[in-house]
Amino acid sequence: MTFPVPRIHVSVGGIRDYELLDSGNRRKLERFGPLVVERSETKAWWTPRLPAEEWAAASARYDEDGGWQVRKSAPRAFGVDADGLPLLARITAGSRHLGLFPEQSGHWRAIQAAAPRDGSGRLLNLFGYTGAATLKAAQAGWQCTHVDASKPAIAWARENQARAGLEKKPIRWILEDAAKYVSREIRRGSRYEAVLLDPPAFGRAPDGGVWKMETGLRDLLQLVRGVLSDRARLVILTAYNISASALLLRTMMADALQGLGGETEIGELALRHARDERLLPLSLYAKWTRGGGKAACNGTRDAAC
Repeated sequence: MTFPVPRIHVSVGGIRDYELLDSGNRRKLERFGPLVVERSETKAWWTPRLPAEEWAAASARYDEDGGWQVRKSAPRAFGVDADGLPLLARITAGSRHLGLFPEQSGHWRAIQAAAPRDGSGRLLNLFGYTGAATLKAAQAGWQCTHVDASKPAIAWARENQARAGLEKKPIRWILEDAAKYVSREIRRGSRYEAVLLDPPAFGRAPDGGVWKMETGLRDLLQLVRGVLSDRARLVILTAYNISASALLLRTMMADALQGLGGETEIGELALRHARDERLLPLSLYAKWTRGGGKAACNGTRDAAC
């Protein structure tokens, strides 16, 4: 018996206040709003194209061993326009991230397109970080529950909510381990029409528990199945873990959601360089949709649409 080989899609993201200037030698050169930064990037195996002096002109540089090196004149916090959503970008000690991931903008548009028109849809964002996806969902009319195990991340997300003027939107901010929270929601009979998962390769819960994607993802997806309502229409899973694969995510998603119908799309999130057509792959994803899933493509720059 032969089985059809699933197509692997490429979702090319990007936002108004961001440019990928160059990449290579396991590094990337980017512009976030007013700040040009150089950071490590494990997936950039090729040779950079811009001259060394343009890389050297970056205002901030992050190395895994030494952390951030920032010029005195460079801002450490500044606003970024994420296509109509004002967010706060920030350089923080101990993290190479600035608080947002432009490559995920295709997912944001899919979330917005899938929102029920009557405002009755409930969306659960697990490992929600600084809240960009949650706030995009709230703008579209979802009733959102945002879960993250990091207190600083929750505080940052609330700052973004205030910056965007979305304080009156129905958003619940939950400081909790994702699996424990979903387990309680299942026992309470609380159900959702959409679930987002962006788990780290490794993390710690507020109670000191350890999360590892290799050992925790299968059980978490089974919990997600249990928290989906009869009207469920969207589940998005992203994985920045380099040891995973798009086919691996598809198999796990299909196993957890079998019997629900719908369609599962797999692919990679990528960014296009500002000065050439190269694509920098950054994350794998699997997206399950049911009931108008194609509508999630409207207005996107996804190669799949």
